[in-house]
Amino acid sequence: MPLTPTERDRLLLFTAAELARARRARGLRLNVPEATALIADTVCEAARDGHRLTVAIEYGRSVLAPDDLLPGVADVVTEIQVEAVFEDGSRLAVVTDPFGGGGTGDLAPGAVLPGPADAGCEPVLLLTVRNTAPVPISVTSHFHFFEVNPRLSFDRAAAYGMRLAVPAGASTRFDAGGAVEVGLVPMGGARTAIGFAGLVDGRLDAPGAKEKALRRAAARGYLGAAEAHGPSGATG
Repeated sequence: MPLTPTERDRLLLFTAAELARARRARGLRLNVPEATALIADTVCEAARDGHRLTVAIEYGRSVLAPDDLLPGVADVVTEIQVEAVFEDGSRLAVVTDPFGGGGTGDLAPGAVLPGPADAGCEPVLLLTVRNTAPVPISVTSHFHFFEVNPRLSFDRAAAYGMRLAVPAGASTRFDAGGAVEVGLVPMGGARTAIGFAGLVDGRLDAPGAKEKALRRAAARGYLGAAEAHGPSGATG
């Protein structure tokens, strides 16, 4: 059965969550990967059931209590982020305080101290995006904008390696038939795009990666990609 990278990641998350559920049912306390997978999977399933973002986050926040965790886990895992598919599109769900404030205050060895929240940043590129679909489309903060819904029409080549210039967890809604000007910033970190729509699935800045992604997008009917790819296969 052919699966996209995003679908493979979802199945991996579900498998990890099922393992966590089985261990919890045997009376075991969960470690960091188990607790993270269980909460993330709960959010994804709530989205699949048709719940809104805020409701799905509350489902995730309520699934585990401090007594379900090994010592120090609540201090290490202070926030869980997962991309979930809602009725209006994929959105980043950010579950803060995932165990209801169950931290001990005494950090375990290797604990991660959270820094200040991402407040967004100044855009380096402005693009006009038109939604040609008959339904609204939402795009979350850290989604690779080049790979967003194929029915969104904009300059795909210009958006390569970029994301929305909005705070983490925020999203931009594109109403059916409407146009919105958005600001974009370069993706940071290791600049590796894994999953999303599977157009890159690797290092963004690898030799030939952009040209290959444009060819894939054009072949799959992504608006704005064929124009950049060109009839002769050259990009410009």
